[in-house]
Amino acid sequence: MDKAEITIIGAGVVGLAIGAELSQKGRQVVVLEKNLRYGQETSSRNSEVIHAGLYYPSSSLKAKLCVRGNHLLYELCRKNSINCRNTEKLIIARNEEEINELQRLKSLGESNGAGKLAILDKDQLKKTEPGVKGHAALLSPATGIIDSHGLMNYYVKMIETKGGILAYDSEATAVDRAQGGYIVHLIKDNYKFFSRMLINAAGLNADRIAEKAGIDIDRSGYRLLFCKGEYFSLRKKLDISRLIYGIPYKDGLGIHLVINLGGETKFGPNHFYVDRIDYTVSPDHRDEFYSVCTDYFDDIDRDKLIPDFAGIRPRLSHEKNEFRDFIIQEETEKDLPGLINLIGIESPGLTAAPAIGEYVSDLFNLIDS
Repeated sequence: MDKAEITIIGAGVVGLAIGAELSQKGRQVVVLEKNLRYGQETSSRNSEVIHAGLYYPSSSLKAKLCVRGNHLLYELCRKNSINCRNTEKLIIARNEEEINELQRLKSLGESNGAGKLAILDKDQLKKTEPGVKGHAALLSPATGIIDSHGLMNYYVKMIETKGGILAYDSEATAVDRAQGGYIVHLIKDNYKFFSRMLINAAGLNADRIAEKAGIDIDRSGYRLLFCKGEYFSLRKKLDISRLIYGIPYKDGLGIHLVINLGGETKFGPNHFYVDRIDYTVSPDHRDEFYSVCTDYFDDIDRDKLIPDFAGIRPRLSHEKNEFRDFIIQEETEKDLPGLINLIGIESPGLTAAPAIGEYVSDLFNLIDS
């Protein structure tokens, strides 16, 4: 039977970041991906934003890994010619009541280490972005956008340069505990192999992989929900240079304006829960997007909002008052030593990816010590 030292299930940006980090540390890495190419799901269907770390409780992994990932990403892009842009972001208060929320976000972001933040009054907002309506805004200088495919391509090259293997069209169908490691079964050619350690970075399917390894995902709080988000593009160039967000609500950041690296303007994502993976965008949701757009912009033509693309996030909970952090858990306590589960890695997962790579690498150092 073939053997591997470390197997990573999932070649999204997080799995690839982990693979690249471990490869650079001299580890032998195999990355399994059920699709025909890396990054075909959540990693390629998002806003491609480099977040600053404003929104998350200071003690959470989301806050710590987002802030660390922000710094790492800009450095990585600069050193390796990965396309990104430090656009900055404005979070807009639509009325006087929402200004208090800007103050709260400023305090939280600064305690998280999200950079120097500034609250702009109505006149300052108008001078900064004349095309945006609002009573005040929070300016986040550390926010930007990135070419997520360029980033993933870099990670793939790093893995392969160090002798790592990426196996596409290789869906894991079973994981069996074995002496000193795990036997991983693949659907393709009914193949199986032994791996000393296993990383579950399967994104939308991470709970199912954990279940295959023998974990009760309901008892452990690992069961995932599919949260779908659609994007509409605007067939008109707006004279706006920064990302524009509204005040976040309990279940997400809401529909926001994103400018991609090609200069295109998009709005999204909305959010609703689905039972299956489906990336179609419903034209019936145009009015929802138009209503949000008119809260912040005067010059929006409803008919120029065009359905664009959709993504699906692996969400741990849809309880509106419950914050759920990333789960990055080594499972020795469940009698599964050497298995690390990454569950519920949604936003800010793209930003946090290089920091997650470091974090998982440190976990392996602890295992081997």
